[in-house]
Amino acid sequence: MSKHKGRGKNESSPVSGVKPVKLTGGVYEKELGRLQVELAKLQEWVKHKRLKVVVIFEGRDAAGKGGVIKRITEPLNPRFCRVEALGTPTEREKTQWYFQRYVARLPAAGEIVLFDRSWYNRAGVERVMGFCTEEEYKEFLHSCPEFERMLIRSGIILIKYWFSVSDEEQERRFQARIKDPTKRWKLSPMDLESRARWVEYSRAKDEMFAYTDIKQAPWYVVKSDDKESARLNTMHHLLSLIPYKDLTPKPVKLPPRRHRDSYERPPITDQTFVPEIYRPAD
Repeated sequence: MSKHKGRGKNESSPVSGVKPVKLTGGVYEKELGRLQVELAKLQEWVKHKRLKVVVIFEGRDAAGKGGVIKRITEPLNPRFCRVEALGTPTEREKTQWYFQRYVARLPAAGEIVLFDRSWYNRAGVERVMGFCTEEEYKEFLHSCPEFERMLIRSGIILIKYWFSVSDEEQERRFQARIKDPTKRWKLSPMDLESRARWVEYSRAKDEMFAYTDIKQAPWYVVKSDDKESARLNTMHHLLSLIPYKDLTPKPVKLPPRRHRDSYERPPITDQTFVPEIYRPAD
């Protein structure tokens, strides 16, 4: 087992000293808007400095990862910030070096990549469900820290979040998904099986942390029983990890539109319009 023991309880966090804010009234919407503006500034800085940023989101099913990722990406330019959510590996990918298909999706200069689950599948679902051998699992635990150190030495900024949800809250969210037809697709047979193996997943997570919670790329745990708090806390923390400057362009003045007397608009009857089933109120 790794000799790394993690950070001490008294070690200050990047956001220590900040007074907690209670999400009463419209505070959540206000703070969400403010943080999203800052994320847009961060993206401009990443582009300007040609940084390469990787953010990993891991945790139990229904822990709220997707909601956080959605709020982070909403204000960002998708050409420079993308989400990677890899499915089951193909038969060909199963014969490759384990990290190979993830390497192909790492960012180029000026890009941010958010991994909605990542190479840590091997230490979680593959370990618990028996989709990898004991030898493959042990090899991952030993090689993963070296792989991540290599990424960091190459200039990649690597940030790892683990979303922690209680047994009771996960149960409530599963039941809500079952009742909501628009969310029922989120419950796969694998999700239901993971629910039955709660203890096995807990043990796998503890062992994963023991090996991979390294100084160069520590795990940051997000308490996610309250979705709104988890979203804001993650966004605030992410912004605190990458120093940036405000490069927001100054307001511009639109030039007057040029009039072309020779232009004639084609007849409206030549175009096919979407039926106006819904119309604005008077």
